[in-house]
Amino acid sequence: MSGHDYTLYSYFRSSSSARLRITLNLKSLHYDLIPVNLIRDEHLSDAHRALNPSGSVPLLVCHTAHREDFKIGQSVAAIEYLDEVHPDTPLLPPVSDPEARAAVRTLVQIISSDTQPVTNLRVMRKVRTLGGDAEEWNREFMREGLRAYQTVAQEWAGKYSVGDNITMADACFMPAWWNAQRFGVDLTEFGLLGKVAEALEEHSAVIAAGYGRQPDTPEEMRVK
Repeated sequence: MSGHDYTLYSYFRSSSSARLRITLNLKSLHYDLIPVNLIRDEHLSDAHRALNPSGSVPLLVCHTAHREDFKIGQSVAAIEYLDEVHPDTPLLPPVSDPEARAAVRTLVQIISSDTQPVTNLRVMRKVRTLGGDAEEWNREFMREGLRAYQTVAQEWAGKYSVGDNITMADACFMPAWWNAQRFGVDLTEFGLLGKVAEALEEHSAVIAAGYGRQPDTPEEMRVK
């Protein structure tokens, strides 16, 4: 039995894992972290697939749910679950503003449905086997995703993506921004998103969730 209410199976440089780490941190939830090395294909092992049939990370195990050791193997579903179970730090605008809530969910899907799935490790490996340039593939789709995100956010942004409170859109956006930086996307056209990212990177929950601060971060990549 875990010492905390949650266990997170995670990879340090998985953007989907990072969005869930940000969410857990924002809600001040303590969790045990179990690293799953994607480069070594640990996520494809029989042992991990027995926990998460998708063979992916993150996987959130909830030890105090009504169902014993309830498992959620998709990051957005896990974020929404945590927002419902721990509503004191809401990651959606109030129910009285359904349009803003829809805007947040739209931004979440731009990242989690349109952008991240076609730029992840599995797709990069397939692009390489077909003789393509996986890095340029990623840059192209990341640019498209950020353009769509910025276009929607222009109507709603305050300090953060939608207004002046952090939402689940920001939890999804920040790792996508990190990935764009990592792959060398020219970010000069994304002035609004740069300001949002700058504000987010000052938040302790985001700092603690960063790629360079995880237990499985290689020593040479760790934030000193």
